[in-house]
Amino acid sequence: MKRESFGSRLGFILVSAGCAIGIGNVWRFPYVAGENGGGVFVLFYLLFLVIMGAPVLTMELAVGRAGRSSALKAYQSLEPKGSKWHIHGIFCMIGCYLLMMYYTTVSGWMVSYFFKFLTGTFDGLQNDAVENVFVELLASPGEMAFWMAATVIVGFLVVSFGLQKGLERITKVMMSALLILIVILAVHSITLPGAKEGLTFYLVPDMERAMDQGLGTVITAAMNQAFFTLSLGIGAMEIFGSYMSKDHTLGGESLRICGLDTIVAIASGLIIFPACFSFGVEPDAGPSLIFVTLPNVFVNMAGGRIWGTLFFLFMTFASFSTIIAVFENLLANCIDNFGWDRKKAVLFNAVFVLVASIPCVLGYNVWSDLHLIGGRDVLDSEDFLVSNLLLPLGSLIYLLFCVTKWGWGYDRYMEEVNTGKGWKMPQAKVIKYYLQFVLPVLILIILIQGLL
Repeated sequence: MKRESFGSRLGFILVSAGCAIGIGNVWRFPYVAGENGGGVFVLFYLLFLVIMGAPVLTMELAVGRAGRSSALKAYQSLEPKGSKWHIHGIFCMIGCYLLMMYYTTVSGWMVSYFFKFLTGTFDGLQNDAVENVFVELLASPGEMAFWMAATVIVGFLVVSFGLQKGLERITKVMMSALLILIVILAVHSITLPGAKEGLTFYLVPDMERAMDQGLGTVITAAMNQAFFTLSLGIGAMEIFGSYMSKDHTLGGESLRICGLDTIVAIASGLIIFPACFSFGVEPDAGPSLIFVTLPNVFVNMAGGRIWGTLFFLFMTFASFSTIIAVFENLLANCIDNFGWDRKKAVLFNAVFVLVASIPCVLGYNVWSDLHLIGGRDVLDSEDFLVSNLLLPLGSLIYLLFCVTKWGWGYDRYMEEVNTGKGWKMPQAKVIKYYLQFVLPVLILIILIQGLL
């Protein structure tokens, strides 16, 4: 069976960036930046994105493009005879399923809030009443299950049409709309009265604030954000490498994906901080920023219903672009490893993800007393396994596979990365030593820190 491929280079970049751009860009990046000295954090983040995120991204794409298959089969075709690197391919599949077991619920929250703003649920509400909307959503397993199921069904419907007609076509529309929405929302926020203080807090380097946190804390926070923003380590990006042509170098394409991801992350802060400062609201991190703080800002804003609707449309696109990209990965794994056709893979995965997502839905109500890893609830336990274990460990395995003699090997990896037109990674010895000896240590630091 002939392998599918992207219809255009733009399609590949937008789909890959869409996979990387997700909820973390919006509910984590601005807050962490603000807390860690604004521009000081942003500069460290950009540095680590270039020296950590982008290289590992080239590795995942290189394994995909050279292996022309999803992770398990790609490893098998590239690894030395008798070695066991391909076992990581199984963990990549597990990681993608685990990610979807909670991401679909959170994406459902975004869709729910989009409709709530659109239909005027928030009109006339104030502080506690706004917070209660989210509390009531979490307390209702029926409502949460409905939005989660809608997300899963629409997602698998999109990917059922194939790579070009489904995923690529829809992602192009969604990502274009997302970028337009970001510009509209950011311009609106920047022009609010009192927005200047928010911009200063967010983007001007503040060494005093950075020193209050501790420079080590700021650096590790930037390192974490740069590393996790690209969803590396579970083969979510590898699959798009397998659909790529050999026309362009992987270094240049990786930097473009990182660039798009960064634009969205930084622009999210341009939306959030000026608005929060304008209305005297303290921006915080995590779900409360999106579902309590910002709705409170929108209800006090002129035309708040429109701005709230647009913001949650943007959030829906950001989360849904990740979901359909990972769904494509799940299908490809079943098609490549079990020889299924796309229709059978869609049916199996849709049912499996629907059922597997139910514990996360129930974790906030019926099973709210259930505490799993380190006292965490269901969603946080699933997230811990993916973010703190599978992503950094998987990235370390991709790295060692690509740069050591026991794996695919540095020379073969570099040849694949530099195949095609565009920017070529330098062949300098210093880069080889950095990738073989320094980068593994940096990823190990992230892994150990996450587990502690």
